[in-house]
Amino acid sequence: MDDIALKYLAEWRNDWCAFASDVLRANLDDEQKAVLRSVQKNPMTAVASGTSRGKDFVAACAALCFMYLTPEWDDDGNLIRNTKIALSAPSQRQVENIMTPEVRRLFRNAGILPGRLVANDIRTDYEEYFLTGFKADNKNQEVWSGFHAANVMFIITEASGVSETIFSAIEGNLQGNSRLLLVFNPNITTGYAANAMKSERFAKFRLDSLNATNVTAKREIIPGQVNYEWVEDKVKHWCNPITKEEYNEGEGDFLFENNLYRPNDLFRVKVRGMFPKVSEDVLIPYEWIEIANKRWQENHPYRPRKSCKLGVDVAGMGRDSSVFCPRYGNYVSQFDVFQSAGKASHMHVVGKALSYKRTDRDIIFIDTIGEGAGVYSRLVEQGIRGVFSVKNSQGAKGLHDITGEYSFANMRAYLYWALRDWLDPKNNFFPMLPPCDQFTEEATETKWKFRSDEKIIIEPKEEIKKRIKRSPDYMDALSETFYPYSFTYKDDAELLQDFL
Repeated sequence: MDDIALKYLAEWRNDWCAFASDVLRANLDDEQKAVLRSVQKNPMTAVASGTSRGKDFVAACAALCFMYLTPEWDDDGNLIRNTKIALSAPSQRQVENIMTPEVRRLFRNAGILPGRLVANDIRTDYEEYFLTGFKADNKNQEVWSGFHAANVMFIITEASGVSETIFSAIEGNLQGNSRLLLVFNPNITTGYAANAMKSERFAKFRLDSLNATNVTAKREIIPGQVNYEWVEDKVKHWCNPITKEEYNEGEGDFLFENNLYRPNDLFRVKVRGMFPKVSEDVLIPYEWIEIANKRWQENHPYRPRKSCKLGVDVAGMGRDSSVFCPRYGNYVSQFDVFQSAGKASHMHVVGKALSYKRTDRDIIFIDTIGEGAGVYSRLVEQGIRGVFSVKNSQGAKGLHDITGEYSFANMRAYLYWALRDWLDPKNNFFPMLPPCDQFTEEATETKWKFRSDEKIIIEPKEEIKKRIKRSPDYMDALSETFYPYSFTYKDDAELLQDFL
C-alpha cells in the first residue's frame, strides 16, 4: 500500500463519517453521523427510530466502516487481525429485503472495495474476513456462539423482535474489539432492545422524524428519507392540538409549524421514535426519567444552592450493599453504594452518612425497618441532629399529593408518589437525576392502584422483586428524601418545600 493510501486509511480510521462520505458516498444527516461516531467509539449502541428515518442505512454504513477500517495485515499481506460482521433480523425476509439491499447499494457506490457480493454476504480472499447476513433464530444458537474474531460486530435490525436468548448468545462473543448495534422501531416497552434504551451500557440515540433533514427543509435533500408531507399528514391525523398551559414534555408534546401538539401512540412510535405510553398502573414512565437524566448530563457538575436531604437504604435481608441518595432540591448528585459483603457494618454506614452532613440544615433519612434501625440508633446516640426514622408502613393521614386530590394508604405510597410528582415534567420542578440502570428499572417496573377507600397504594415489594430479581433499593433511597419530617403543613405551598 503506497504512502497516500496509508494516509487516507489513517484518516478514515480516525473518522468513520469521512469514510462514509468519501468512499461510500453516503449522505448522512447530523443525527445519523452521531450514531456512526458512536459505533466507532462505543462497544454497544442502541437506536430507536421513526419510520423512514434512515436507521438501516446508517447501520449499513457502520457495517462497511467496520468491515474495511478494522482488519490488519503484515508487510507480506497476511491477515493478522481478522474482522467478522453479522447482520441479523427476526426474519429472513427482513435480512434480505431491508439490510442486504442497503449494504449492496453502498458497496456498489464505492466501486473500489475489495471483496465480492454473494447472496447476503460480502466474501473476501480470506476465510476469516467477511460480512454475512442471516435470520436471528433460536434454533441456530451455535452460529452465534461460534462467531469469534479479533474484530467482531453484530448489527440487529428490528431488534425489538429478537429474543433474549439470542442476545445472550451474542453477548458471549463481545470480546476484544467488538461492537453491538441495535436499530429498531420502539413499538414495545419490554425486552432486550427496550431495556437497552434504559441502560448505561449502551450509547443511546433516537432518530426523530420531526428533525429529519427533508422535513425541516420541506424539500427532498436526502432521497428515500421521510418527507415533510408525510409528517404533516400524521400530525393532522395522529395528534391533538394543545395549549401552552397543557404542554408536557413527558407526554411527547412538540411544536410544529408554530402550534403545539400531543401525539397518540402511533405518532410516538412511527414518527418520533418514542416508546408507546406505558400502562396507567406504572408509577413512573421512562420518558420522565430520560428527561431528568438529560438535564443532569447537561448541568453536571452542578453547584447546588439547597441543603442536602440524604436518603439511606441500609443493606439487610441478605443484600450486599447500602444505597445513599443525596438530593439538593432539584438535583441528585449521585447514587452512592457501599458494599458490605452481606455483613452488618453499622459504623461504616454511619460514617458514610455523616460525610454528607456538613451543616445543621442537612438532613438524613433512614429506613429503620431491619438493619437501618441500628444505624439510626447509633446516630442518635452520637447526638447528631437532623436524623429521621422512616417507616414505610406508618400511616399517611393528612398527607396528599401536590394537587391536594389524592391521599395514601401508608407512608411508602406517599413517598413513592412524591417522587413521581417530583419527576413529572408538568409540575416544573426540573429535576436533575444521574443516569442509573438500577433506578430506571425499579421506577418503570413499580405499579400502583387505588384501594377500595380511594387511597393510593403501591404494589408489595415482593411483586417488584419477582420481576427485577432484587429489592428496589435505589427507589427507596431517593423516595426517603421526600419524607415529611414535619407533619404540620397548612397548605400545598408548604408541602412543596419537600420537593425543593
